[in-house]
Order: sequence, then structure tokens, then C-alpha cells
Amino acid sequence: MSTSITRRTAAAALGLATALVLAACSNPDDGGTTEVAATSGSKTKINISPDQNRVTTDKVDSIAAEVPEKIRKRGTLEIVDSSGSAAPLTFFATDNKTIIGVEPDIASLVADVLGLKLHINTVSWENIFVGLDSAKYDVGFSNITVTEERKEKYDFATYREDNLGFEAKKGSGLKITGPEDVAGKTVAVGSGTNQEKLLIEWSKENEKAGRKPVNIKYYQNDSDTYLALQSGRIDLYLGPNPTAAYHAATTGKTEVVGTYSGAGAALQGLIAATTKKDSGLVKPLADALNHVIENGTYATVLKRWGLSDEAVTKSEINPPGLPKTNK
Repeated sequence: MSTSITRRTAAAALGLATALVLAACSNPDDGGTTEVAATSGSKTKINISPDQNRVTTDKVDSIAAEVPEKIRKRGTLEIVDSSGSAAPLTFFATDNKTIIGVEPDIASLVADVLGLKLHINTVSWENIFVGLDSAKYDVGFSNITVTEERKEKYDFATYREDNLGFEAKKGSGLKITGPEDVAGKTVAVGSGTNQEKLLIEWSKENEKAGRKPVNIKYYQNDSDTYLALQSGRIDLYLGPNPTAAYHAATTGKTEVVGTYSGAGAALQGLIAATTKKDSGLVKPLADALNHVIENGTYATVLKRWGLSDEAVTKSEINPPGLPKTNK
């Protein structure tokens, strides 16, 4: 899939079939696995136990040499990720303490190429950026979307498509294809996220068109959000499509009723490794990502977590992102 093809139109993004459809919850009898069915209909089991046996790859000296000297001497890649449990992106294994998911797996591959030991730091969402700003952490791997506003402070090396999912109580009868479908609806969203920005823009569009605005709600954690969804206090929850699909399938209580590109109507959203602007790290990150894309280990990781449909064919540095004003 070429870069130009990944820049899909709104219609294509809205019709995007989720790559993650889970057929069963974890099964303690087989060591902690859950079954994933791809859109092709094939099924595979993903390991959610603490014994991950992560996919690995070899160090590439020429790329490792690009890493800033301070980091090379330290010998560790300090990555930062959100502490919120969001399967299959980043979440806790069956021991409730080991961090697993597609984000730490991709970060681990990058660290391998760079010849560095991976050190995962988990913090709240807003503290990801505080830590990057202060250079406490080297790079964020936390489902971070490229946006034009963020590009003013951060450099990005892309590694996955970004698609959002509207999650509703099962049997709601809702179908979300555009702003008019959320007019007057109560929708929960994470504060400071690109999905919040998109939802605010949709609400403004509704008001300009003479429709009711969106009643936007914020909760401290996912459990509170899903409790509100089940009790009918909110109509929808807008979040990353992989986590929405995972939750819907494993609980059987919710369903994804619409998807949308994380960068808005005219641009396919992209998830990226995020580092402080001009830190000198973005090129080796992109080169490492392109290396694992080329050697196949990247595809193996995505397949392992049921996210093959979110693959990119090339890591780009600072590509066009979610506009400051989404029109």
C-alpha cells in the first residue's frame, strides 16, 4: 500500500473495516490467550500472558550510529507510554503488572535496531508530553497521532494508521457516518486527544448547520466511561478503533457503530513515534522503523495483535497531520 493510497478520503475512512475482531475472551486453560479474527476470516490467538516472547531483530550499526551520543552512552531507550490499560495497544498481561501490546512491541523492535535496552515508562496521557518537553523521556510510543499543532513542538516518525471508533451500547441502533449523526448526542472522549479535537469540530459543524451541538463528556478512566455507557448516561464513546473493537468483542456489551480517520475528512491519520523537536532522534527512529518494515518483523508484530490492516509501507518524518482547524 503506497503512501498516496493511505491518504484516504472520508468515505473510505468511514467505511474502513476493523482489523480487530475478537472471537473469545482470554482462556486460562491455554496460558492466557485471546482469539483474533482478521477481516479475511482467518483466526489467530494472541498471547496476553506475561511471558511474551517478543519478536526481536538484530542491531544495525549504521542506524545505531545516528543516535545522539548522550543516548548511546546511556545505553537505554527511554520510551514513554500511557498508563491507561488499552488493549491491544498497551495494557497489562494476565499478571496485572507486565506491560504488553503492539506499542511496546514496536518500541522493542526499534530499540533492537538501535542497539539499546528498552525501558518503558508509564505515565498519564498529559505527562507523556511533559516528560518529552523536559527530555526526561526520549520518545513516546502511545498511539500518538501526528497533528499540525503537535508538529510545532515534536518530531514524528510514523508507524501505523490512525483510525477512530465510535462505541455504543450493544443494540443501540446507532450508526455514525458524519457530524449529523452525533448532533444532540452525549459522547465521551479523552481530554487532550485528537479525537476530542475532531468531536469539537463536528459539534461546531452541527451548530453552524442549525443542528444541536454534541454534549461532550469526560471521565477519569475507561471503567467510568463504560459504566456511563451501560447505564445510558452517554450515547457513545469515541476512542482509538483498535481498543473499541477489542472491548466490544471481549465484553459483548458494546459495538463499534462507526469509524473515522484520526486526521479528519481529507487525510488518513497516522500514528508516530514522538520525540522532542530537534532532539536528533527522529531520523534514527524512522530509519529503524523502515528497517523493521523491510525485514518483516514489523508485519509479524502487527499480525500478532490483529492490526495488520493498520500497516504502513514506509515510516515518514513529520508528514501532514490533523489540521489545526479541521474543515
